[in-house]
Amino acid sequence: MAKHLDLGKEGEALAARFLEERGYQILERNYRYRRAEVDLIVQGQGLVVFVEVKARTSVAYGFPEEAVGETKTSLILAAADHFVEERGWEGDIRFDIIAIHYEKERARLQHFKDAFY
Repeated sequence: MAKHLDLGKEGEALAARFLEERGYQILERNYRYRRAEVDLIVQGQGLVVFVEVKARTSVAYGFPEEAVGETKTSLILAAADHFVEERGWEGDIRFDIIAIHYEKERARLQHFKDAFY
C-alpha cells in the first residue's frame, strides 16, 4: 500500500480512538455514497457527527484542515443527507474535521467541531 494511504488509515484509526475516548460511538468508517466518502460517522452528545480526517507529515502545502475544500465539503453534505435519510435520523447533525500533523513520530491532533455547513 502506498505510504500516503498508510498515513490516512493510521490517521483515521487515531481519530476513531480519540472520539471513542470522548464518549462517541463509531457508526460507520469510510461511508460511501456515490462519489462521496465520509471517513467517520459517530454518534454522541445527542447528535450524529460526520468527520473528515486529514493527516499530514508536513505543513509545506498548508495545514491538514485546509485540505477540506468546497468540493469535498459538498460531497460530504450529499453523503450526510443520504445517511440521515437511510437511517431515519431525526436529530441534530454536525460536521467536524480532525486534523493530524505528525512531527518527529509524534501525532498532534486537533478537533474542529462545526467545521463547515
